[in-house]
Amino acid sequence: MELGPLNRRVTIDYAPEAQAAGEVSFEFTDENAKPGINPYYVRVVQTDMEMAWRVRRINMDVTRISACSFPLREKDLDYTFKVISEAGFDKIDLVGRMPHFSVSDPDYDMDELRRVCDRYGVALANIGSYCGRDFVAASEDDRQAAMDDMKKTLDIGKAFGSKSIRIMPGDGKRASIDTMVPYFRESAEYAEELGIYMGIENHGTEISGNPEACQEICEKVDSKYFGILYEPCNLMAAGADYKSAFDVFKDYIVHVHIKDGDYNSEGKWERCMLGDGIIDYHWVWDQVEALGYDRDYALEFEVGDIEPVETGYRKWYETWEKG
Repeated sequence: MELGPLNRRVTIDYAPEAQAAGEVSFEFTDENAKPGINPYYVRVVQTDMEMAWRVRRINMDVTRISACSFPLREKDLDYTFKVISEAGFDKIDLVGRMPHFSVSDPDYDMDELRRVCDRYGVALANIGSYCGRDFVAASEDDRQAAMDDMKKTLDIGKAFGSKSIRIMPGDGKRASIDTMVPYFRESAEYAEELGIYMGIENHGTEISGNPEACQEICEKVDSKYFGILYEPCNLMAAGADYKSAFDVFKDYIVHVHIKDGDYNSEGKWERCMLGDGIIDYHWVWDQVEALGYDRDYALEFEVGDIEPVETGYRKWYETWEKG
Protein backbone atom coordinates (compact mmCIF):
# COMPACT_ATOMS: atom_id res chain seq x y z
CA MET A 1 0.00 0.00 0.00
CA GLU A 2 1.60 3.30 -1.14
CA LEU A 3 1.36 6.17 1.35
CA GLY A 4 2.41 9.23 -0.62
CA PRO A 5 5.53 10.70 -2.21
CA LEU A 6 7.96 9.94 0.65
CA ASN A 7 8.44 6.29 -0.31
CA ARG A 8 6.47 5.12 2.72
CA ARG A 9 4.40 1.98 2.46
CA VAL A 10 2.64 -0.65 4.53
CA THR A 11 3.24 -4.33 3.85
CA ILE A 12 0.58 -6.81 4.98
CA ASP A 13 1.73 -10.41 5.04
CA TYR A 14 1.73 -13.59 7.09
CA ALA A 15 4.15 -13.67 9.99
CA PRO A 16 7.11 -16.03 9.49
CA GLU A 17 6.83 -19.49 10.93
CA ALA A 18 8.75 -20.18 14.11
CA GLN A 19 12.28 -21.42 13.48
CA ALA A 20 14.75 -23.22 15.70
CA ALA A 21 17.75 -21.44 14.18
CA GLY A 22 19.15 -18.62 16.29
CA GLU A 23 21.52 -17.22 13.71
CA VAL A 24 21.89 -16.76 9.98
CA SER A 25 24.83 -16.05 7.72
CA PHE A 26 25.25 -15.11 4.08
CA GLU A 27 27.79 -13.74 1.65
CA PHE A 28 27.42 -10.80 -0.71
CA THR A 29 29.78 -9.36 -3.31
CA ASP A 30 29.22 -5.79 -4.46
CA GLU A 31 30.23 -5.73 -8.12
CA ASN A 32 29.73 -1.95 -8.30
CA ALA A 33 31.46 -0.75 -5.14
CA LYS A 34 32.51 2.90 -5.32
CA PRO A 35 35.85 4.30 -4.06
CA GLY A 36 35.83 5.14 -0.35
CA ILE A 37 33.20 4.04 2.16
CA ASN A 38 30.26 1.89 1.04
CA PRO A 39 27.60 1.41 3.77
CA TYR A 40 25.53 -1.79 3.64
CA TYR A 41 22.21 -2.07 5.46
CA VAL A 42 20.99 -5.46 6.68
CA ARG A 43 17.43 -5.93 7.98
CA VAL A 44 16.38 -9.02 9.91
CA VAL A 45 12.64 -9.75 10.45
CA GLN A 46 12.04 -11.81 13.58
CA THR A 47 9.18 -14.29 13.96
CA ASP A 48 7.29 -11.74 16.07
CA MET A 49 7.66 -9.29 13.14
CA GLU A 50 10.08 -7.07 15.05
CA MET A 51 12.88 -5.81 12.82
CA ALA A 52 16.57 -5.53 13.61
CA TRP A 53 18.82 -3.30 11.54
CA ARG A 54 22.55 -3.21 11.23
CA VAL A 55 24.74 -0.89 9.22
CA ARG A 56 28.07 -2.32 8.21
CA ARG A 57 30.69 0.30 7.46
CA ILE A 58 34.38 0.84 7.97
CA ASN A 59 35.06 2.85 11.11
CA MET A 60 36.95 6.08 10.82
CA ASP A 61 40.64 5.25 11.00
CA VAL A 62 42.19 6.54 14.22
CA THR A 63 45.66 6.24 12.66
CA ARG A 64 44.67 9.00 10.25
CA ILE A 65 44.09 11.73 12.85
CA SER A 66 46.38 14.38 14.27
CA ALA A 67 45.91 17.08 16.91
CA CYS A 68 46.31 20.79 16.20
CA SER A 69 48.67 22.56 18.57
CA PHE A 70 46.69 25.81 18.28
CA PRO A 71 44.90 25.45 21.65
CA LEU A 72 48.35 25.11 23.27
CA ARG A 73 49.87 27.98 21.28
CA GLU A 74 51.10 29.80 24.40
CA LYS A 75 52.83 26.70 25.78
CA ASP A 76 56.34 25.52 24.97
CA LEU A 77 57.00 22.62 22.64
CA ASP A 78 57.73 20.07 25.35
CA TYR A 79 54.47 20.69 27.21
CA THR A 80 52.48 20.81 23.97
CA PHE A 81 53.81 17.50 22.70
CA LYS A 82 53.35 15.92 26.14
CA VAL A 83 49.64 16.87 26.27
CA ILE A 84 48.98 15.68 22.74
CA SER A 85 50.85 12.43 23.25
CA GLU A 86 49.06 11.67 26.52
CA ALA A 87 45.73 12.23 24.77
CA GLY A 88 46.57 9.33 22.46
CA PHE A 89 47.71 11.15 19.34
CA ASP A 90 50.90 10.22 17.52
CA LYS A 91 50.74 13.08 15.01
CA ILE A 92 50.56 16.84 15.39
CA ASP A 93 49.33 19.71 13.24
CA LEU A 94 51.81 22.35 14.38
CA VAL A 95 50.74 26.00 14.37
CA GLY A 96 53.28 28.08 12.49
CA ARG A 97 54.11 30.74 15.03
CA MET A 98 56.32 31.10 18.07
CA PRO A 99 56.97 29.28 20.27
CA HIS A 100 55.82 26.31 18.17
CA PHE A 101 57.37 27.02 14.79
CA SER A 102 59.24 29.66 12.81
CA VAL A 103 61.65 29.81 9.88
CA SER A 104 62.57 33.44 10.50
CA ASP A 105 62.82 33.95 14.27
CA PRO A 106 66.46 33.49 15.40
CA ASP A 107 65.29 32.23 18.78
CA TYR A 108 63.53 29.23 17.30
CA ASP A 109 65.41 25.95 17.78
CA MET A 110 64.69 23.34 15.11
CA ASP A 111 66.73 20.81 17.10
CA GLU A 112 64.26 21.21 19.96
CA LEU A 113 61.42 20.37 17.58
CA ARG A 114 63.24 17.23 16.55
CA ARG A 115 63.89 16.35 20.19
CA VAL A 116 60.24 16.56 21.28
CA CYS A 117 59.08 14.64 18.21
CA ASP A 118 61.44 11.82 19.13
CA ARG A 119 60.80 11.97 22.88
CA TYR A 120 57.04 11.73 22.65
CA GLY A 121 56.78 9.67 19.47
CA VAL A 122 54.70 12.33 17.76
CA ALA A 123 55.22 12.96 14.05
CA LEU A 124 54.75 16.26 12.26
CA ALA A 125 51.70 15.72 10.03
CA ASN A 126 51.10 19.30 8.91
CA ILE A 127 52.64 22.72 9.50
CA GLY A 128 49.98 25.36 10.05
CA SER A 129 52.11 28.09 8.55
CA TYR A 130 51.19 31.63 7.57
CA CYS A 131 53.19 31.48 4.35
CA GLY A 132 51.72 33.45 1.46
CA ARG A 133 50.49 36.44 3.44
CA ASP A 134 53.12 38.71 1.95
CA PHE A 135 52.62 37.62 -1.64
CA VAL A 136 50.66 40.86 -1.97
CA ALA A 137 53.31 43.02 -0.25
CA ALA A 138 54.00 46.43 -1.75
CA SER A 139 57.60 45.67 -2.74
CA GLU A 140 58.95 42.82 -4.82
CA ASP A 141 61.73 42.36 -2.26
CA ASP A 142 59.13 41.61 0.40
CA ARG A 143 57.35 39.19 -1.92
CA GLN A 144 60.59 37.35 -2.61
CA ALA A 145 61.34 37.22 1.10
CA ALA A 146 57.91 35.62 1.53
CA MET A 147 58.82 33.12 -1.19
CA ASP A 148 62.01 32.26 0.68
CA ASP A 149 59.98 31.58 3.84
CA MET A 150 57.58 29.43 1.85
CA LYS A 151 60.38 27.27 0.46
CA LYS A 152 62.12 27.02 3.85
CA THR A 153 58.86 25.84 5.39
CA LEU A 154 58.40 23.25 2.66
CA ASP A 155 62.00 22.09 3.17
CA ILE A 156 61.42 21.62 6.89
CA GLY A 157 58.15 19.84 6.20
CA LYS A 158 60.03 17.44 3.95
CA ALA A 159 62.76 16.90 6.55
CA PHE A 160 60.20 16.06 9.24
CA GLY A 161 58.00 13.91 7.02
CA SER A 162 55.02 16.28 6.87
CA LYS A 163 52.44 15.60 4.19
CA SER A 164 51.23 19.18 3.91
CA ILE A 165 51.47 22.78 5.05
CA ARG A 166 48.78 25.38 5.51
CA ILE A 167 49.17 28.59 3.51
CA MET A 168 47.46 31.98 3.54
CA PRO A 169 45.78 33.70 0.55
CA GLY A 170 47.63 37.01 0.81
CA ASP A 171 45.39 39.72 2.22
CA GLY A 172 42.35 37.51 1.72
CA LYS A 173 40.79 39.79 -0.91
CA ARG A 174 39.41 38.20 -4.03
CA ALA A 175 40.70 41.10 -6.14
CA SER A 176 44.24 40.05 -5.15
CA ILE A 177 44.02 36.54 -6.61
CA ASP A 178 45.70 37.38 -9.91
CA THR A 179 48.56 39.10 -8.05
CA MET A 180 49.19 36.02 -5.91
CA VAL A 181 48.82 33.32 -8.55
CA PRO A 182 52.37 33.56 -10.04
CA TYR A 183 53.91 33.20 -6.57
CA PHE A 184 51.68 30.29 -5.66
CA ARG A 185 52.51 28.61 -8.97
CA GLU A 186 56.20 28.85 -8.18
CA SER A 187 55.53 27.55 -4.66
CA ALA A 188 53.47 24.67 -6.04
CA GLU A 189 56.22 23.64 -8.43
CA TYR A 190 58.65 23.49 -5.53
CA ALA A 191 56.13 21.66 -3.35
CA GLU A 192 55.62 19.06 -6.07
CA GLU A 193 59.36 18.37 -6.15
CA LEU A 194 59.19 17.63 -2.43
CA GLY A 195 55.85 15.80 -2.52
CA ILE A 196 54.16 18.15 -0.04
CA TYR A 197 50.68 19.62 -0.43
CA MET A 198 49.77 23.25 0.28
CA GLY A 199 46.29 24.17 1.44
CA ILE A 200 44.40 27.42 2.06
CA GLU A 201 42.38 26.92 5.24
CA ASN A 202 38.73 27.92 5.12
CA HIS A 203 38.35 31.03 7.25
CA GLY A 204 36.23 34.13 6.90
CA THR A 205 38.05 36.12 4.21
CA GLU A 206 36.71 36.93 0.74
CA ILE A 207 38.72 33.99 -0.55
CA SER A 208 38.96 31.37 2.20
CA GLY A 209 35.35 31.78 3.34
CA ASN A 210 33.92 31.80 -0.19
CA PRO A 211 33.80 28.38 -1.88
CA GLU A 212 33.65 29.88 -5.38
CA ALA A 213 36.70 32.07 -4.69
CA CYS A 214 38.52 29.01 -3.35
CA GLN A 215 37.71 27.23 -6.59
CA GLU A 216 38.86 30.22 -8.64
CA ILE A 217 42.32 30.49 -7.11
CA CYS A 218 42.84 26.72 -7.30
CA GLU A 219 41.90 26.66 -10.98
CA LYS A 220 44.29 29.51 -11.73
CA VAL A 221 47.25 28.01 -9.87
CA ASP A 222 46.44 24.67 -11.52
CA SER A 223 48.52 22.25 -9.46
CA LYS A 224 47.43 19.16 -7.56
CA TYR A 225 49.85 20.23 -4.82
CA PHE A 226 47.93 23.48 -4.26
CA GLY A 227 44.43 23.40 -2.88
CA ILE A 228 42.08 23.82 0.04
CA LEU A 229 42.35 22.84 3.68
CA TYR A 230 38.72 21.84 4.14
CA GLU A 231 37.37 23.19 7.45
CA PRO A 232 33.61 22.60 7.79
CA CYS A 233 33.19 24.40 11.12
CA ASN A 234 34.97 27.54 9.89
CA LEU A 235 32.82 27.55 6.79
CA MET A 236 29.66 27.49 8.87
CA ALA A 237 30.98 30.35 10.99
CA ALA A 238 31.57 32.30 7.76
CA GLY A 239 27.99 31.67 6.63
CA ALA A 240 28.84 29.02 4.02
CA ASP A 241 27.21 25.58 4.17
CA TYR A 242 30.03 23.06 4.45
CA LYS A 243 28.30 20.36 2.40
CA SER A 244 27.55 22.72 -0.48
CA ALA A 245 31.11 24.07 -0.27
CA PHE A 246 32.46 20.53 -0.56
CA ASP A 247 30.68 20.10 -3.88
CA VAL A 248 32.27 23.31 -5.19
CA PHE A 249 35.92 22.66 -4.33
CA LYS A 250 36.08 18.92 -3.62
CA ASP A 251 38.60 18.37 -6.41
CA TYR A 252 41.07 20.61 -4.60
CA ILE A 253 40.97 19.32 -1.01
CA VAL A 254 44.50 18.61 0.24
CA HIS A 255 43.99 18.54 4.01
CA VAL A 256 41.12 18.50 6.54
CA HIS A 257 40.50 20.09 9.94
CA ILE A 258 37.71 18.79 12.18
CA LYS A 259 35.85 20.56 14.97
CA ASP A 260 32.18 20.99 15.83
CA GLY A 261 29.64 23.73 16.40
CA ASP A 262 26.00 24.74 16.42
CA TYR A 263 23.78 27.82 16.40
CA ASN A 264 22.85 29.25 19.80
CA SER A 265 19.45 30.63 20.77
CA GLU A 266 20.34 33.94 19.13
CA GLY A 267 21.29 32.29 15.85
CA LYS A 268 25.01 32.83 16.34
CA TRP A 269 27.45 30.08 15.44
CA GLU A 270 29.34 28.68 18.42
CA ARG A 271 31.94 25.94 18.71
CA CYS A 272 31.28 22.95 20.96
CA MET A 273 32.74 19.59 21.94
CA LEU A 274 33.17 17.14 19.09
CA GLY A 275 29.94 15.21 18.60
CA ASP A 276 27.73 17.76 20.37
CA GLY A 277 27.11 19.97 17.34
CA ILE A 278 25.71 19.71 13.84
CA ILE A 279 28.91 19.06 11.89
CA ASP A 280 28.44 15.56 10.54
CA TYR A 281 32.05 14.43 10.67
CA HIS A 282 31.01 10.93 9.57
CA TRP A 283 29.68 12.52 6.38
CA VAL A 284 32.92 14.49 6.00
CA TRP A 285 34.96 11.30 6.35
CA ASP A 286 32.82 9.39 3.86
CA GLN A 287 32.85 12.15 1.26
CA VAL A 288 36.55 12.96 1.52
CA GLU A 289 37.57 9.30 1.53
CA ALA A 290 35.50 8.74 -1.60
CA LEU A 291 37.78 11.25 -3.35
CA GLY A 292 40.73 8.91 -2.83
CA TYR A 293 42.16 11.10 -0.07
CA ASP A 294 44.84 9.24 1.89
CA ARG A 295 46.24 11.88 4.26
CA ASP A 296 45.26 13.05 7.74
CA TYR A 297 42.31 14.61 9.53
CA ALA A 298 43.42 17.14 12.15
CA LEU A 299 41.19 17.52 15.21
CA GLU A 300 41.25 21.15 16.29
CA PHE A 301 40.19 21.69 19.90
CA GLU A 302 39.10 25.32 20.26
CA VAL A 303 36.68 25.08 23.18
CA GLY A 304 38.89 25.79 26.15
CA ASP A 305 35.97 27.70 27.66
CA ILE A 306 34.10 24.40 27.94
CA GLU A 307 36.90 22.11 29.07
CA PRO A 308 40.69 22.37 29.42
CA VAL A 309 42.57 21.04 26.41
CA GLU A 310 44.56 18.78 28.72
CA THR A 311 41.47 16.61 29.25
CA GLY A 312 39.40 17.66 26.25
CA TYR A 313 41.68 16.32 23.54
CA ARG A 314 41.46 12.81 24.99
CA LYS A 315 37.66 12.97 24.81
CA TRP A 316 37.86 14.11 21.17
CA TYR A 317 40.22 11.24 20.39
CA GLU A 318 37.77 8.77 21.96
CA THR A 319 34.80 10.31 20.13
CA TRP A 320 36.57 9.84 16.81
CA GLU A 321 37.74 6.36 17.77
CA LYS A 322 34.20 5.23 18.55
CA GLY A 323 33.06 6.64 15.21
